[in-house]
Amino acid sequence: MASDARIPAPIPPPQPKISKFKIALCQLLVTPDKERNIAHARKLIEDAARKGAKLVVLPEIWNCPLSLKNLSKYAEDIDAEAACPSISMLSEVAFRNGITLVGGSIPELSAGQLFNTCCVFGPDGKLKAKHRKLHLFDFEVPGEVAFRESDFLTAGEEPTIVDTDVGRIGIGICHDIRFPELAMLYGSRGAHLICYPGAFNMSTGELLWELMQRARAADNQLFVATCAPAPDPNTSADYITWGHSGLVGPFGEIIATAGHEETTVIAEVDYSLIQFHRENLPLEVQRQGDMYKMVDVLGGNAQ
Repeated sequence: MASDARIPAPIPPPQPKISKFKIALCQLLVTPDKERNIAHARKLIEDAARKGAKLVVLPEIWNCPLSLKNLSKYAEDIDAEAACPSISMLSEVAFRNGITLVGGSIPELSAGQLFNTCCVFGPDGKLKAKHRKLHLFDFEVPGEVAFRESDFLTAGEEPTIVDTDVGRIGIGICHDIRFPELAMLYGSRGAHLICYPGAFNMSTGELLWELMQRARAADNQLFVATCAPAPDPNTSADYITWGHSGLVGPFGEIIATAGHEETTVIAEVDYSLIQFHRENLPLEVQRQGDMYKMVDVLGGNAQ
């Protein structure tokens, strides 16, 4: 039976304060200069707010280069707010511009452990949620490339969904997008939108980045927004990012996307499309709970 396909029963998306708004995806170029990266991110956020964006999203690891062995040098203790230049900037710029800000991710040092962490701020500048990357990316092509996040990072332990002025948002970071179960959980908890700051590399990006975005959106009939760093054309680093930040609608349609270059993608989110597609293609009532079930072991709390 369809009613048994999700346990607990799915929660319909709540009525958001704003159902139609502009989102900005700041695909910025990252350098080894942390102060420069923070100042540059501030400028792009402010520019996006001036253009009418109510929700701004930054990339994965935007305040330093994505070099695993060097992440600890740039890490911040997010709980010690006054000593966190990246977090202090995000809080201040969200407040000054009256926006909701999904602050990409930065390396977080907590109790001797290193995490890849995304912070969400409200228009009042207060921290609304903190998501630690759940699925660590260990990838190897023998003789060509090896990248093992688990050698340096600790995985998070909880999914993150947060109510904001621009709807109920689920958060994932990069490799989290590869796991449809997480997106299904967010959809079951009433998310309007899933934001994935990410940094797929040139090979996995070309093959999978767009495919994953469209699949997660279409399977759950909600919006998916991604934001990646722009690849540095002058870099000699082993890990080069794919870019291609984008917004995908609830039918899997690409609403807006970037290329490789540094840019800010600004597009419109219209939550009425969620209801439209769910009424015309009622996947939730077509699920076969007598054959398969999704069980939310944490109980389906929205926060």
